[in-house]
Amino acid sequence: MKISKQIIGVLMGGGVGLISGAVLADNGAVAQLSGMLTVRKADGSVRILSQKSEIQNGDTINTQRDSYAQIKFPDGGQITLKPNTSVKLDRFNFTQAEPQKDSMLFGLIRGGMRAVTGLVGKRGDPDAYQMETATATIGIRGTTYGADDCATTKCGSLQDGVYVSVADGEIVAKNAAGAVSYLAGQFGSIESRDRLPRFLSTDPGLQFTPPASFIQSITGGTVVNSGKSMECVVR
Repeated sequence: MKISKQIIGVLMGGGVGLISGAVLADNGAVAQLSGMLTVRKADGSVRILSQKSEIQNGDTINTQRDSYAQIKFPDGGQITLKPNTSVKLDRFNFTQAEPQKDSMLFGLIRGGMRAVTGLVGKRGDPDAYQMETATATIGIRGTTYGADDCATTKCGSLQDGVYVSVADGEIVAKNAAGAVSYLAGQFGSIESRDRLPRFLSTDPGLQFTPPASFIQSITGGTVVNSGKSMECVVR
């Protein structure tokens, strides 16, 4: 997680913008992309995604080697995926007038990501936002956080487990052994589903260093594939 505070602000910044009262949405969209991003749909079909491609419930999105992608959601939330990362969106629902129906449930299958939470989980049920990992369920209380799965993929000399960090707000890691809250500036490790999540005294050093072109596209608002989505189906 060796990334400057300035870059964290760029990648995760913006917070939750103004959202019209008529918003009703269950899709995210690819906001920025460097490299290759694919999706496996619920029906088993595979597509190569591009800028502005939609992310729907049931989709499993995958970044390839040396690839980064940022997905934004209508509630103002966003996730930024590291290379060789797989995330499944189980259910997203956001209706401006019905906070009781909010839902953001997704799973980190492998790899690593950084996220900023939107309105889901902040304005109604705090348990409406949850992320499943190999070793714990992560809940939020309005935050900017990171998660890296070193349980299914080796991360150098680090012990197997899921590693979490909090830049702002709070997350709660919960499994069969209990629940632990992490606040801004804290790091944690969850080694298995039957071992209590623990605190780390230092940053475990999981780097998050997107290429300059990816950072510049966010700061400048540029688009690699401007206009409509240019995704294609893999046959």
